[in-house]
Amino acid sequence: MKKKSYGCDKYAPSCSTPFIKLPVLPQQEFRYIFPKKVRIFEYYTVAGGSKHIFTDQDALKEYGTQRILDPESYSYSNLFINGVLQPSSNYSVQKGLLIINTEDIPLEKSPVILQMIKVI
Repeated sequence: MKKKSYGCDKYAPSCSTPFIKLPVLPQQEFRYIFPKKVRIFEYYTVAGGSKHIFTDQDALKEYGTQRILDPESYSYSNLFINGVLQPSSNYSVQKGLLIINTEDIPLEKSPVILQMIKVI
């Protein structure tokens, strides 16, 4: 006896093509912003208990050659006295000079760290 073929597999209940609907996602554009490169320069000294002005000569020699840069040559600065970040109104910087603008002077043997950040 000859088997009749209707175009369907013996295991498929019907011969219709399957309908698969895939979700369509909205296209998103990604932009990667790479961080800018920076260089950090530091000036370390120890307060003597009687100074408002620190110069390049007051830098600690143990940390190598250090200079107080011209403010025009870097982008941002931070001053830490005894580990506490100081507001920018409390100090001013000139080439080779760090001037404390407050009436109070740093306590004797307090570390004074000027951080100068240059965005390249």
